[in-house]
Amino acid sequence: MAVPAAAMGPSALGQSGPGSMAPWCSVTSGPTRYVLGMQELFRGHSKTREFPAHSAKVHSVAWSCDGRRLASGSFDKTASVFLLEKDRLVKENNYRGHGDSVDQLCWHPSNPDLFVTASGDKTIRIWDVRTTKCIATVNTKGENINICWSPDGQTIAVGNKDDVVTFIDAKTHRSKAEEQFKFEVNEISWNNDNNMFFLTNGNGCINILSYPELKPVQSINAHPSNCICIKFDPMGKYFATGSADALVSLWDVDELVCVRCFSRLDWPVRTLSFSHDGKMLASASEDHFIDIAEVETDTFYVDPWTCHHLVFLSLCPCCLPPEEWPRLLCSLGKPLL
Repeated sequence: MAVPAAAMGPSALGQSGPGSMAPWCSVTSGPTRYVLGMQELFRGHSKTREFPAHSAKVHSVAWSCDGRRLASGSFDKTASVFLLEKDRLVKENNYRGHGDSVDQLCWHPSNPDLFVTASGDKTIRIWDVRTTKCIATVNTKGENINICWSPDGQTIAVGNKDDVVTFIDAKTHRSKAEEQFKFEVNEISWNNDNNMFFLTNGNGCINILSYPELKPVQSINAHPSNCICIKFDPMGKYFATGSADALVSLWDVDELVCVRCFSRLDWPVRTLSFSHDGKMLASASEDHFIDIAEVETDTFYVDPWTCHHLVFLSLCPCCLPPEEWPRLLCSLGKPLL
């Protein structure tokens, strides 16, 4: 499928500069030996397993930084944590306390024992898996729908349905700053260096703020329609965005130019996840499959990976042998786990 020119950034194809499409973006060669080997591995590990976790729809999944635990948040107002054993996920605990749906969660970037949940009950809760208890409840001004933890572990950012993003000190649990935006805020994230804050919005743009100053740095016209999700690769080289135009765009972090588009999905792209080494990018939508591609070439690994309706997915961050990677890609939309 051809990539529409409108999806290639604000500048014409071939132009350079921040927010533009790099001239080499669509140049690819045949599958590399690495890709051919991974395709064979994925074909040999194509079976899926289901584990009960929630009584209602799952909204979010995330791996701990050490890859040992998987957490999920649900419309049933709870979070669940699974422990990864040799060949299966074992449910460790269920976390109750929220008065409304748990819409998103994330783990501490370097402490594998802490995770935080965002809920429509106008609170966020920080949990410790060692005690299985909530160690802090922070009241916010609106119904929370997205959340992220800064790479240095010092700050938690939470966004609500009124397009307000609140920055909370992770130690004192008090608000450090609050920003009201005049556009629809979809997903939020720091860059890996912790000095810029990114937001995707309903106008198809990526808004970039300096951090901690929170001053506008740049607005990139990334897609012709709603820009839904954003994810930074662990190596700090790229970030990816997914859009209602069914495209995934890959951006150079330093140059802020789009270097590649992935166009195999047919429905709005809801979620993205990089592998621990940044070589693979998984993307999913309302299509009933997960697209898994090599980042540098856009060569797909599986054709396709059939699954249920997808809302969130996550690739395990463990540095495991390649043959272990396929089974560690977890996808949720219906209560599968």
